[in-house]
Amino acid sequence: MIAYITGATSGIGEACARKFATMGWDLIITGRRKERLEELQSQIIEQYSVKVLTQNYDVRDLKDVQKNISSLDEYWSKLDVLLNNAGLAVGRGSFQEGIYDDWERMIDTNLKGLIYVSREITPIMIKNGKGHIINIASLAGIESYGGGNVYCATKHGVRALSRSMRIDLVQYGIKVSVVSPGATDTEFSIVRYKGNQELAEKTYDGFEPLKGEDIAESVFFIANQPKHVNIEEIFILPTAQASATIFHKTN
Repeated sequence: MIAYITGATSGIGEACARKFATMGWDLIITGRRKERLEELQSQIIEQYSVKVLTQNYDVRDLKDVQKNISSLDEYWSKLDVLLNNAGLAVGRGSFQEGIYDDWERMIDTNLKGLIYVSREITPIMIKNGKGHIINIASLAGIESYGGGNVYCATKHGVRALSRSMRIDLVQYGIKVSVVSPGATDTEFSIVRYKGNQELAEKTYDGFEPLKGEDIAESVFFIANQPKHVNIEEIFILPTAQASATIFHKTN
């Protein structure tokens, strides 16, 4: 079994890579940070004795996406799962004061990047007569909140796109699923607050957030269902989170 994982250099993507490897899956892992990618490759091969192929590219770059995916040889083209994990939030503030560059980064990564990779992978899956696409969305794709505007829009888009993909691909026996996490302690907040460690840490003050490993368990559960079973979506929250803005905090 082979899983193709985007954004594998940290957080949910890295946790998913490790989870699949523990279960004996071979991996194609992608990311922008070459050193991290190669380090993860070495660790996984050493710890789990599976095959790992790295592809160092940015999902926002269509030509790079096409170049890397078209380079897959006969073995790696037999992939079973595509996990579209690459994504980010950049900035948080009112719409009327939004920063165009932040918006472009989120749209290009969260939506267009997912579209590019999926568009290049789906013909391979159709040719193979099998495949499962799992897209990482968010609570923000279910419930919008103040200051989230364009990020929320991109994650709503991921969920809408996933439904449409499922309709288009059902005739080929290809599954499409979504995982929508709530507050998860990864590099998410560091990126959102542009490296401000203090603000990032305050995001999770007073409660225990999800971890990348929690999401990885759900992703693997989805991927490990019988051929006739497709889990449409898993919506997972920390126990202390009731909605996008309501938390039970101890301080």
